[in-house]
Amino acid sequence: MNDLSNYRKSYEKSELLESSIPEDPINLFNRWFHEEEDFDESGEVNAMTVSTIGLDGFPKSRIVLLKKFNEEGFIFFTNYNSEKGRAIINNPKICLSFFWESLERQVIIKGIAQKTSENISDGYFESRPDGSKLGAIVSNQSEVVPSRDYLEENLKQLEKDFEGKEIPRPKHWGGFLVMPLEVEFWQGRPNRLHDRIRYTLQDDFSWKISRLAP
Repeated sequence: MNDLSNYRKSYEKSELLESSIPEDPINLFNRWFHEEEDFDESGEVNAMTVSTIGLDGFPKSRIVLLKKFNEEGFIFFTNYNSEKGRAIINNPKICLSFFWESLERQVIIKGIAQKTSENISDGYFESRPDGSKLGAIVSNQSEVVPSRDYLEENLKQLEKDFEGKEIPRPKHWGGFLVMPLEVEFWQGRPNRLHDRIRYTLQDDFSWKISRLAP
């Protein structure tokens, strides 16, 4: 057995107090996002874990890149026919989580996902490099394929087919907007007495702020 009981770290970089937080969690998320971006320029600050309940009833998590966020929620893009896409369409209650090691922070978001408008999906797809556009077309995401060569040969054929042409967004590819119902901010603190502040959406669309024991 690999014994990891001696893996320890003291968290001492910051604090999270009710006296210094906004009433809206999106404003705090925006602040933390840009603080992490400024502190760790080498990382992917928009990398997040997306957790879903699969068609088999099991939870599954994977890393996805956040592409937009505003007062409505958080947007990422994927293949709707993928395992992830089908799981979300079947059960739109999902969880997003961010771990920003540099500043010893986590954000956990519980929310309801829905497909974005076609205009939003089209706009983001058009902004992608041609290679990424073709990759979205050639890959039947999550499906079994015979080999790597199979994918690359199909990609080469698509490159020939679309040479000098506009590459359309496939209808099975687009965005999900996750509308938050609960947002928890975690700040590492010494002696494992971490700060945990939870925002919970109320019926009148205001946010209830609570401190949780670590």
